[in-house]
Amino acid sequence: MSQDDFDLFKKELSGVKPIKNDRVNLHKPNNEPSISQLARKEAALGRKPNHDPNYLSTDFIEPVEPNSWLEYKSSGVQDGVYKKLRLGKYDIQAHTDLHRLTVKEARDEVFYFIKGCVKRGKRTVLITHGKGERSQPQAVLKSHVNHWLQQHDLVMAFHSAQQKHGGLGSVYVLLKKNELEKQLNREAYNKTL
Repeated sequence: MSQDDFDLFKKELSGVKPIKNDRVNLHKPNNEPSISQLARKEAALGRKPNHDPNYLSTDFIEPVEPNSWLEYKSSGVQDGVYKKLRLGKYDIQAHTDLHRLTVKEARDEVFYFIKGCVKRGKRTVLITHGKGERSQPQAVLKSHVNHWLQQHDLVMAFHSAQQKHGGLGSVYVLLKKNELEKQLNREAYNKTL
């Protein structure tokens, strides 16, 4: 920046007065990193989840069409629960977006995102993968996400989202309860181990 530019800048700001912050809501920021930030940190540190038996494979991916619905329900999931998931009736407790990620980056993101969500007690999450209409081959990430979610032990069910949540480019995912939630549930219904 030249001296003339600096002088011009000072002149333009000469009449500016600081605003009073009596109307500004000064909440203490949440210093806890998001699940996606933790996933990127783990990947950046080179911590490979390959030792984990739940790590997501890229072998034998069955391609899906960009405009096809993704749906899966494991045994034990009640029909009413699955219907509410399919219709987007549950609150979305966490979200990740895989746009602009490579397949490897997306795999790490999905793996760590799901594990982090279960650890934090999140049950209903949204994964945005895109439809992949303009890519060649088409729907690469969508096909991989379909495969990975069926493969992951912590996923109970998933279904393509309603239009307001991304439609065929996103998927609702129902996750298993963590141990704390299971214990609280047992205590609430007086069930013993």
